[in-house]
Amino acid sequence: MSTASPRRTALLLIDLQRAFCDPAGSMARQGRTIASMQAAAKNCARLAAAAHAAAIPVIFTRMQFRPDYADGGRLIHHLRPNLARLGALQAGSFDAELADGVGFAEGDTVIEKARYSALYGTALEVSLRASDIARVIVGGVTTSMCVESTVRDLGQRDYEVIVARQACGDFAEDRHHASLDAMAFGFAVVADIDQCLGHLAAR
Repeated sequence: MSTASPRRTALLLIDLQRAFCDPAGSMARQGRTIASMQAAAKNCARLAAAAHAAAIPVIFTRMQFRPDYADGGRLIHHLRPNLARLGALQAGSFDAELADGVGFAEGDTVIEKARYSALYGTALEVSLRASDIARVIVGGVTTSMCVESTVRDLGQRDYEVIVARQACGDFAEDRHHASLDAMAFGFAVVADIDQCLGHLAAR
């Protein structure tokens, strides 16, 4: 059940980048199916439009690395080395850009990150606290990695977190659903997109 005022709400959209949502991006070039990410991106755009109409802050994140991947750490050099081999998610590249049609508008905040959680090594929490945000509605990709990592961190910082079910996507449906279940068990409310649109429209 939502308790925060709409005036203390922000919309956080995770990693809606060409890497994940564009047929020419690095994930599709690996042979990964991105249909779920594309569907999620369209629903994220619906959320963004509702937030803009209600003057609710919209925050996008982008996962990206230095061109030499010097900031990649174990993630790049041990866990996901194929990213560097593909030249994926390099800062300033086509791959790292926000995809078309995700609802980005002038005045939206963009948080750049080099790890899964949008709160690790970024100014996101400072920005949320400065704006007196108590409730964060979340969508994005991928559900089981960057979305869940961020939602867990938000929940443990006592934000009221609502995850928009149809605005999240993953490469595998089993991971997607398992992640939604994990978030709902201890970190967030997982809600249908119409409920989230209602929260954004509330006065």
